[in-house]
Amino acid sequence: MKVLMSGNEAIARGAYEAGVRFAAAYPGTPSTEIMEEFSKYDGVYAEWSTNEKVAVEVAIGAALAGEKSLAIMKHVGVNVAADPIFTVSYTGTNGALVIISADDPSLHSSQNEQDNRNYARFAKIPMLEPADAQEARKFIKLAFEISEKFDTPVFLRSTTRVSHSKSVVDIEEPEKYKDRTGFVYNAEKYVMVPNCARLRRVEVEKRQKALKEFVETFPENRMEINNQEAGIITAGMPYNYAKEVFPDYSYLKLGMVYPLPEKLIRDFASKVKKIYVIEELDPFLEEQIRAMGIEVIGKAIFPYTNEFEPGIIRESIEKNTKGAVSPYKETLAPRPPNLCPGCPHRGLFYALRKNKVYVHGDIGCYTLSYMKPLQGLHSCICMGASIGMTHGMSKAMKEKGKGKVVGVIGDSTFLHSGITSLLNMAYNNSDALIIILDNSTTAMTGMQEHPGTGYTLMGREAKKVNLIDLVSSLGIENIKIIDPIDQKATGSAIKEELAKDGPSVIIAQRPCALFKRSKIKPKPALKVDQDKCEGCRACIDLNCPPIAWKKGVTKEGSKRKGVAVIDETLCNGCGLCAQICKFGAIS
Repeated sequence: MKVLMSGNEAIARGAYEAGVRFAAAYPGTPSTEIMEEFSKYDGVYAEWSTNEKVAVEVAIGAALAGEKSLAIMKHVGVNVAADPIFTVSYTGTNGALVIISADDPSLHSSQNEQDNRNYARFAKIPMLEPADAQEARKFIKLAFEISEKFDTPVFLRSTTRVSHSKSVVDIEEPEKYKDRTGFVYNAEKYVMVPNCARLRRVEVEKRQKALKEFVETFPENRMEINNQEAGIITAGMPYNYAKEVFPDYSYLKLGMVYPLPEKLIRDFASKVKKIYVIEELDPFLEEQIRAMGIEVIGKAIFPYTNEFEPGIIRESIEKNTKGAVSPYKETLAPRPPNLCPGCPHRGLFYALRKNKVYVHGDIGCYTLSYMKPLQGLHSCICMGASIGMTHGMSKAMKEKGKGKVVGVIGDSTFLHSGITSLLNMAYNNSDALIIILDNSTTAMTGMQEHPGTGYTLMGREAKKVNLIDLVSSLGIENIKIIDPIDQKATGSAIKEELAKDGPSVIIAQRPCALFKRSKIKPKPALKVDQDKCEGCRACIDLNCPPIAWKKGVTKEGSKRKGVAVIDETLCNGCGLCAQICKFGAIS
């Protein structure tokens, strides 16, 4: 049956068709929908794990029990999960294990643009890369076959464009599930102390040799010989772009990007006079092909950064120079991201800016508060880093009498990788303030559950983490709860905790404005009384989407040059703007 599917939907479908019934993940764009779709199928077990490392460990445990298991994450999640990934390459899987890495060229929703094909080579794990949704469904099934055949974890690399674009997919009936679980006792294979690991290291090289033979006849590596003057070696989404603008060129399309089929590549090179290597981000294929002694044209003319598209490829090849600008680029009005109307983070960062403190940020919706006019956040590195960075800066600056710094972290992010950092702060008696932004959900990636929501991915009620008890158990004595929309209470709490010695934690509790289970219901929209408005623009500094500035509206006896207006169709009545208006013009 033919169905229109996104790449993420197709990956979930393919896994289900392959008989996979076990998956663990941590949400992150562009990978999130894979798990959400997989969890809808009958008879599966699917969980949001607390972080990507835990997800991989959970999936390894299921694989060692004999299951076909799946671990899903975005590209930076592989950094978090790298420790178990590198070692499960030594042990093998017993059942089958596939790890999804959803890369994000052009950084649509990420803090970096790393190319995770490098992980495959580094960890000596085979990697497949589909070019569209149809291949995504097919390749995930092939990945599980390879994992079982070679007793190895397998990477499947997607990118944002493959994950989120849609194409026609041929779906099939799923395999009938077979319960293959059971204990396998083999300490020499699975206990990675040095003596055992040395033996397994040899097995990895044997597996590599076998995979290099296998990849030469892997059917998803295919040659398309057309014009013998020019040929293109590529993989993934760039194949579609290149075919669109150069349909008559010859192609070697790689479905497995590690290890590479050297004999096939040499065969292709013998059939064409000039070879281009087209790949997004690093010269991963290019460098390995050059190491074979084959002359190719790659990053000498193609960009190192950002997504490709047909125009970039055409301009790069036709002009034979770097820095090509796509003729297909449209000039669109800028639409910078913004916190939603009624977002609880807005009130907190407005209060932090007024206190003039240095704020270390973290990964979440609240990272957007770094932009003008809020400008309430000054650094952001990765998930969980804000607490450690706050501790480090506090220790460094205290010697100079510079006072406290503040770290902010979301509830999901705190449970992901902030707990150990807060324990470190308590243990080392840090003179700093941490604010946990508890909005009751994993908001940035689409309202996913986490251990603090009281529900699992599959909708079952679960033990809900009590953040106060958790923070207290880590050794933090100064703890306050606030509603960040309440500006008076928020400002007072920040000042009080900054004045104390030792580590402090404020838990800013208010559900996301879009949270479906929120008990805080939207209130009537606010309005601006133009007779009272003095045009001070304090409300504009909130950068709240419903609030706009209307120029040229003057008032007798006032120096104002305009007035604030509120779009009633967007406002949810949170009341933050009314609290900061000195003239009582908003009600």
